[in-house]
Amino acid sequence: MISERAEILKALDAGPLILRSLVRDLPDEAVRRRPAEREWAIVEVVAHLADTEERTLARTMRMLGEEEPFLEPYDPDALALDRAYLGMDLAAELDRFESLRVEQASLLAGLREGGWERVGIHGEHGRITVQQLAAHTAGEDADHFAQIARMIPA
Repeated sequence: MISERAEILKALDAGPLILRSLVRDLPDEAVRRRPAEREWAIVEVVAHLADTEERTLARTMRMLGEEEPFLEPYDPDALALDRAYLGMDLAAELDRFESLRVEQASLLAGLREGGWERVGIHGEHGRITVQQLAAHTAGEDADHFAQIARMIPA
């Protein structure tokens, strides 16, 4: 039988390696070039992934420690401007993403049945379980990895 939780953990564990492989040896110019107006450059996507991981870890911890906490939504475009993603150091953001992801995956791997079913109330999506949040994170990884792959010069 296929375990959805094991599949989620495999995807989450693979994320940092896939991301580092995608951006390895790219020149700074390629990392900072926006493909079109109002679209993010590779470094901005990586910084977004790190910020998202930070928020996901915090949300997971709240869901595990509180009864149905409210999970405040945020505007990723506003955060990108506020934090000046385009000027960020790619290596530092890759390290931050990996560190947070390792912590998140370790937390999830240690959960018992009831932990995966803990609930939070997301400001945009409503009731969401820890498992749904983790699956969403894995899906977002795939979307953003594909986004980066499309920006890599041939």
